[in-house]
Amino acid sequence: MKSVALTIVEPAEAPDPAGLQPAPAPDETTETASRERKPLEALARAILLPAITFGLVLLGWTIMQAAFVPSFPDVPTVWNKAIEIFSDPFYVYGPNDMGVAWQVMYSLGRVVAGFLLAVAVGIPAGFLIGANKTFEQAWMPLIAILRPVSPLAWLPIGLLIFRAVDPSAIFVIFITSIWPMILNTAAGVKAIPQDYLNVARVLNFNRREMVTKIYVPATLPYMLTGMQLSLGTAWMVIVAAEMLTGGIGIGFYIWDEWNNLSVPSIIVAIVIIGCVGILLEAGMNHIRRRYDYASKQE
Repeated sequence: MKSVALTIVEPAEAPDPAGLQPAPAPDETTETASRERKPLEALARAILLPAITFGLVLLGWTIMQAAFVPSFPDVPTVWNKAIEIFSDPFYVYGPNDMGVAWQVMYSLGRVVAGFLLAVAVGIPAGFLIGANKTFEQAWMPLIAILRPVSPLAWLPIGLLIFRAVDPSAIFVIFITSIWPMILNTAAGVKAIPQDYLNVARVLNFNRREMVTKIYVPATLPYMLTGMQLSLGTAWMVIVAAEMLTGGIGIGFYIWDEWNNLSVPSIIVAIVIIGCVGILLEAGMNHIRRRYDYASKQE
């Protein structure tokens, strides 16, 4: 018999028309370069886009001043005035003639005093209204009437009661700041899950433990939001209040410069007000992120 040699032929690899085979691993160098580029691109956008916006505003300012309002100060004039103002911001030439730094500090002092007074009154009132139906029914109609009233409408009342500029301005800030704190705190108390309260009853928490371990931690995000809204509004209101009452403050400084026909000084003061407002907002954001557990989880 003849021997037959068997040859085993391995099958050829089948084509992969559907593209089911895994793709080759990306180059690690490319991934590293991409990761390094992203922060640089974000930084460039954070700088470039605002620079474009400010450039367009300055261009529109220059066109408006040259073509439509020649009496309006141009950009170089305002810049030179800003250099002059900031060269000596702490001068004192008299009781009502002080540098712009002192004006801002006096305004901030009034805002902080009225704001802290509103915190001392508004937060407990918000807890009572949110936790007790009787308090809510008794006080919410009055709050609904007084809250829409313009803060400056309270200024004559303050002047009549206190007969002095500083207490009247602090009173206006207090009235301005208290409503967001009351309403946000009350909303936070109402939003506390019932499970929290049930657990507190099972553990036999007393009133102090209920406040410190349940109510305050659960309503803290709402309280901080109300405080942030109040502080921003208070800084806006104090400028208008000081323009009406006179004395020392950034609002009076603007009115005094208007009487002196110094529009460049007014523009510089407006920029200062905006920058201080940004700092106040940043400070409240930092506090909110520091103590708000929801922000920490983001």
